[in-house]
Amino acid sequence: MKSTNTPEYKAIIDKMVVARKAKGLSQATVAQALGKHQSYIAKIEIGERRIDIIELMEIARLIDLKLEDFQK
Repeated sequence: MKSTNTPEYKAIIDKMVVARKAKGLSQATVAQALGKHQSYIAKIEIGERRIDIIELMEIARLIDLKLEDFQK
């Protein structure tokens, strides 16, 4: 089983998606700010691409979250 299929990983990504949408940001806007393609964010959000801690920190900064916000 890939780690993207665990409940803990899904909870992190769900929190990221909710925060991105609450801030009114599209996948394309976040990706552009990171110098990536929109598909980069889409693949993370659907669990096709695993996010590492540095990527999570960069995305969290853009959507006004702290790493502590991802804890249960």
